[in-house]
Amino acid sequence: MRKINTAVLVSGGGTNLQALLDAERKGQLPHAHISVVISNKKDAYALERAKNAGVEAIALSKKRLGGQEGFERALLEALNERGIELIVLAGFLSILSADFTARYPHRILNIHPSLIPSFCGEGFYGLKVHEAALSRGVKLTGATVHFVNEIPDGGEILLQKAVRILKGDTPEVLQRRVMEQAEWKLLPRAVEMTAKALCTKASNA
Repeated sequence: MRKINTAVLVSGGGTNLQALLDAERKGQLPHAHISVVISNKKDAYALERAKNAGVEAIALSKKRLGGQEGFERALLEALNERGIELIVLAGFLSILSADFTARYPHRILNIHPSLIPSFCGEGFYGLKVHEAALSRGVKLTGATVHFVNEIPDGGEILLQKAVRILKGDTPEVLQRRVMEQAEWKLLPRAVEMTAKALCTKASNA
């Protein structure tokens, strides 16, 4: 069976990456193969997770590459060299330009720790999202997987899952619950759905 070569872009610890690596190991991504993990931070623990799973790991320093333009040029080169057809942003904290995202229409996925359109857009990432949900006093939060376009968190929604906010929650406790109950379940499902659709499209071409 044909598999879609997939790159995972990361900036931190890589818990969502681990969910994907575990899903592939269990045979839950029959149409996708995680070919490379790329980070914009050389000390991201996610790179160690990739190496431990036998997946190529690459660090690209925006500073060393002369800023966003140089970084995206190097990123594009790395993706093209490996025949990457699908990109997954799993805790990747760098906004990609409109020029870059336009090259991969409906081929870049992002996981966001809220129910978009709540608590999303530029400046909403990591614990900041959960802090905002708690300060607003909402009863439900969750996670969203969406396609990436030129607007931060503005692309078409693919999957969402709600998670209850409990009395006494801290941002850290809520973050963990959203990961366990939503993010780690949704992201592998979305990757497989998208990879399967790309395989079907290729076979019908």
